[in-house]
Amino acid sequence: MERLQKVMAMAGVASRRQCENLIREGRVKVNGEWVTAPGMKVDPRKDVIEVDGEPVFLEEKRTFLFYKPSGVITSMSDPRGRKTVADFFRDIPERVFPVGRLDYDTEGLLLVTNDGELANRLLHPRFEVEKVYVATVRGKPDKAAIRTLREGVRLEDGMTAPAKVRVLEASDSRSRLELTIHEGRNRQVRRMCAAVGHPVIHLKRTRLAFLTLSGLRRGEYRELTPQEVKRLRSRMGL
Repeated sequence: MERLQKVMAMAGVASRRQCENLIREGRVKVNGEWVTAPGMKVDPRKDVIEVDGEPVFLEEKRTFLFYKPSGVITSMSDPRGRKTVADFFRDIPERVFPVGRLDYDTEGLLLVTNDGELANRLLHPRFEVEKVYVATVRGKPDKAAIRTLREGVRLEDGMTAPAKVRVLEASDSRSRLELTIHEGRNRQVRRMCAAVGHPVIHLKRTRLAFLTLSGLRRGEYRELTPQEVKRLRSRMGL
């Protein structure tokens, strides 16, 4: 017997936290009965679980590395009809979903999976998964701005954790910075750079943990190798 939200996440419905929200929103049935409180114990081999009227099945776990282009919503649907991650994964029969978010106007590395347990660990702050971004910013950050980024920036939702920062290029009009962070706040890198007086012009995520975009062009994806999945799950304590 397992908690309902864990079984849903294992089946690739969404991350465990998102599955809890689906339950609270009254979108989940177990054996024909509505469930609105997370925590119910179910047997995935016997109990019939439905989300929005669709049955939930435990699927083969699959994880993909996707080079998200700018101008794509990090979601599997959009009520406004904008292009989403789902548009690139129509040939994948499993019900996959993106791990975390990249802003609409940010490009780069995004994991897409139906392994809810792995997704939940990757998003949990205690695992401190490194995320590397290359930011093109306005102006030329001085030593004080770089030091602030490295030591922590005061944002409206509190101080950021220290970041690793490298100056890749610098000129009076624009510069390129490589920032390594392990937090996952909304639009964090953009807000950090703006806070030190250098708004982001272009942003790209180039690495997540040990995974990079090597060999991929915008809009392309590849499935992680069994060795990569094993290494990633081990890094997450799975």
